[in-house]
Amino acid sequence: MKVRLILAALALALAGCKGESAVEAPAVHAESGLSVVPLTITSKGKVHRFRIELAQTADQQAKGLMFRTKLGPDEGMIFPMNPPRPAGFWMRNTVIPLDLLFVAPDGTVLNIAASAKPYDETQLTSAGPVKAVLELPGGRAAELGIAAGDRVQW
Repeated sequence: MKVRLILAALALALAGCKGESAVEAPAVHAESGLSVVPLTITSKGKVHRFRIELAQTADQQAKGLMFRTKLGPDEGMIFPMNPPRPAGFWMRNTVIPLDLLFVAPDGTVLNIAASAKPYDETQLTSAGPVKAVLELPGGRAAELGIAAGDRVQW
């Protein structure tokens, strides 16, 4: 009898939860404190999934990935630009090599500055106006076959 009551109570509790999802708090990166958002790049019919830190403010964008010593293969940082504009980045105080993907206003990769060298202050520029710049671990774009024209969504 007790077992039936416990099972009935458990079934009612589970039924009450069915179909309802808890509102999840936005993910926050432990080191940067920035929001982490999902991002996909569609390339040659394959969808590559990433968890990207969102650098929204001028201060967040100025710091970027400076001083970071590691970045997972499916991690990165995105720098939204509203309104879209030509962009130039450098690697000052950036310890790890990065791929910089310049995202055109239509959401496609405009051009890529591949495997940018740590600490190099040479300007890495977009080939035109962009709505965002996406930084991934150096060499990751080539490893996944990501190229100009591929679709970026976040």
